[in-house]
Amino acid sequence: MPIALQASIDLPGIKKLRSGKVREVFDLGETLLFVVTDRLSAFDVILPDPIPKKGAVLNQLSAFWFKRFDKIENHFITANFNEFPKALERFREQLAGRSMIVRKTKPLPVECVVRGYLAGSGWKEYQESQSVCGEKLPAGLKLASQLPKPIFTPATKSDTEHDLNIDMKECRRILGGEVATKVRELSLKIYSGGRDHAAQRGIIVADTKFEFGTVDGKLLLIDECLTPDSSRFWPKDQYVVGQSPPSFDKQFVRDYLETLDWNKTPPGPKLPGDVIARTAAKYLEAFERLTGEKLK
Repeated sequence: MPIALQASIDLPGIKKLRSGKVREVFDLGETLLFVVTDRLSAFDVILPDPIPKKGAVLNQLSAFWFKRFDKIENHFITANFNEFPKALERFREQLAGRSMIVRKTKPLPVECVVRGYLAGSGWKEYQESQSVCGEKLPAGLKLASQLPKPIFTPATKSDTEHDLNIDMKECRRILGGEVATKVRELSLKIYSGGRDHAAQRGIIVADTKFEFGTVDGKLLLIDECLTPDSSRFWPKDQYVVGQSPPSFDKQFVRDYLETLDWNKTPPGPKLPGDVIARTAAKYLEAFERLTGEKLK
């Protein structure tokens, strides 16, 4: 079983390229090693307590989707530790189950968000303008309403790392018309495939975020894919229009943090054991429902 990984890790002799909120990225020469820790961020702050097995869930669920969508080019090579370079064998305890080897790409500076339901920042924007990222929507929709059809609502990052919603016109300006059209098409296609599969497992994919990169002129799906960190998953049997459904992610943590006298700046507060346990259980349930397998 993978050990819990919270702090930034180092693999002596292996060059680290960056340490993100959740992932550590190492340079293997022609490929990259992604290591997914159990760190949890909320309100853009990394919290001091890890969520057990969270990294393994995110890693193995992404691997599941990358293999399922194998007709769409992506950066995934393998998540099977037995296929990793021999130089990594001494790190088996840290890496097995929570890491994958991927192709190197140049990431696009736009995040590709697809929404099938009205929630989060999309709901806020709809209330103000009856549209989301320039996409006009019907009147009378409520919180958690299913949209007439999924919509592509791209976003970009500011210097403060908060997502900034943009419209398709701005997306084309940033990426160029051909690439913008292609990522929109691919994002909607992957979302639809993931939504249909999840629905059979009792999960609604309300919205999700994809990232793409390029290598040798080709466009590849990169980063993670349809995980509880990149998506809003709702249990189908508890879905009610007009209410914010419970979700398979860190909602327990957010709800707890909202009860505290905390200004949402570092350092983050420690989490009670029951909040950690319930959050870990939700991540695990999402994995087992979607894959039909037990976590390795």
